[in-house]
Amino acid sequence: MNEKAVLLDAKDIDRALTRIAHEILEHNKGTQGLALVGIKMRGDDLARRLAQKIARIEPGGEVPVGGLDISFYRDDVATRGPKPAQASQMDFAVDGRKVVLVDDVLFTGRSTRAAIAALLDYGRPACIQLAVLVDRGHREFPIHADYVGKNAPTALKEKVKVELAEQGGQDRVVIFE
Repeated sequence: MNEKAVLLDAKDIDRALTRIAHEILEHNKGTQGLALVGIKMRGDDLARRLAQKIARIEPGGEVPVGGLDISFYRDDVATRGPKPAQASQMDFAVDGRKVVLVDDVLFTGRSTRAAIAALLDYGRPACIQLAVLVDRGHREFPIHADYVGKNAPTALKEKVKVELAEQGGQDRVVIFE
């Protein structure tokens, strides 16, 4: 695959996450009853960053953050191949909370559908919202993000890769052909 373009650099990612943090606070009228749950691998890193930004914006606004492995909830293992499972970290009850699922890229909606199924095994949230760094379109499920860092219409053959410092890279989002 050839690198086609850098969609977001480190400053763009930081700016997008700051905006999303403000939007989450505004939509939910603060942090009361709020929790962030990132979809593993990069969504949990983004969720932690959002929680830090929310805490800086809203004094005393610390929100619990969880990480959700969706490996056993996916319906496309036959086409994608199996991936090693990781432990989910949910150190808080989701019952009655406003849960914001956080993912790096929204594409077909399959990961989000799997994440909702996995989350419901932990309890019954008051509502589930979705925050994504990049929305590239091409849905296969009726899934819509509530908070989007960047809309990036792409061709089906293109790949969008989010690289984060927490994963050993630099912060950037790249489109590959």
